[in-house]
Amino acid sequence: MKNTLKNPALQIGVGAILGIAFGLAVGEWAANLKFVGDLFIRLIQMAIVPLVMSSVIVATGAMTGLGMGKMAFRTFKWMIGFSVVAALLAWGISAVIRPGAGIDFSGGVDPALQESAGAATGWQDTLLNFVSTNIFAAMSTATMVPIIIFSLLFGVALNAYIAKTGNRLVLDLFDQIQQVVLTMIRFVMLIAPIGVFCLLANLAGTVGFSVVTSALKYLGSTLLGVLILFALFVLVVWMRTGLNPAKLPAKLSDQTMIAITTTSSAVTFPTVLRTATEKVGVSQRVANFTLSVGLTMGSYGAVLNYMIVVMFLAQSGAVTLDFGTIVLGMALAILLNVGTITVPGGFPVVATFLATSLGLPFEAVGLLIAVDWFTGIFRTFLNVNGDTFVAMLVANASNELDRDVYDGKKKGTTDSLDLGKHEEHGKPKEQSEAVHAAV
Repeated sequence: MKNTLKNPALQIGVGAILGIAFGLAVGEWAANLKFVGDLFIRLIQMAIVPLVMSSVIVATGAMTGLGMGKMAFRTFKWMIGFSVVAALLAWGISAVIRPGAGIDFSGGVDPALQESAGAATGWQDTLLNFVSTNIFAAMSTATMVPIIIFSLLFGVALNAYIAKTGNRLVLDLFDQIQQVVLTMIRFVMLIAPIGVFCLLANLAGTVGFSVVTSALKYLGSTLLGVLILFALFVLVVWMRTGLNPAKLPAKLSDQTMIAITTTSSAVTFPTVLRTATEKVGVSQRVANFTLSVGLTMGSYGAVLNYMIVVMFLAQSGAVTLDFGTIVLGMALAILLNVGTITVPGGFPVVATFLATSLGLPFEAVGLLIAVDWFTGIFRTFLNVNGDTFVAMLVANASNELDRDVYDGKKKGTTDSLDLGKHEEHGKPKEQSEAVHAAV
């Protein structure tokens, strides 16, 4: 019983339930607790940039031979493939359920949102902004896509430098930075139940559950899509790896609880990284690369939700979409998921951008924003668990999925990489008990 109470997922779950109950009981006064929840989120967010940069640099810098190219191809293949499936599934569900048809919406859109959405209408500008002219500026604003691209290029260059000189000093440095940041995040996660309590107390006290009643079909469509896509993920992983899917719920419980209570893939990232290596058996190098890239490219729940938003807005305004507009909507949904999931709260600009780009009515955006916290739960649940599934698929193809760890015969560790001894089918070095204790 005592060990059960120490379970982080259980503690966070209790904090969430108590927070909702407290918020409903005291009403708007609960908004006074919001700053505590925001502080918890900020403590996590401040560590994300160095963690992602070090993870990507170490993953790419430590690869030898054809490992990097093959891993990148496998990672992008699965992520893009599942994103396309998510967009198609969202279109099909929305066409059948028609969540926006007959919706009685009211309220306008913040002019600042419309202005910011209208300012970025060209796909060329969107792609151009993926590369920053000042990486430190991108780091200061946590603009993740330029950071990922810089880290990939830096890792590739570092890999070439190591191959030429044999000097792995810089790679060792980034490897140690990753371990220190993970330890720092472990300290922050000790206050996770308190942070979650305050976040949900504020939401329940200021918004309540009445916001859901006018958008049940929209929420139901998103939830149905998430469940179908999650089942597809499990099916593909089972068919590819042969691992027992019944063991997945227990392994994914910690990251799922954090994901649905914080609605942030970035905040959940450290737990996802630890789960993949310690509980699922994914090798450290595959986890570093695939999960770091997945933080900005593996937003399958976001793609699903954004395409449903497109259909919802069109149906709410009685707009008939032609084939070309539907395809464009799918492309935008896939493109927009890149770089918008690092923190909660990016949805209003995304929804308004979609309306602007496709010529859809703005009036219903206010309703979508009102219930976005709930759809954020669905999106983040699928995003973080989908990334884990992709990491399993990539690791399995590279023969770097430890089945003994998955089956519970031994426990994996989040350890340092064997810098310089990895091959395409290489094995991680001896486990580091000191690092494991820290993480």
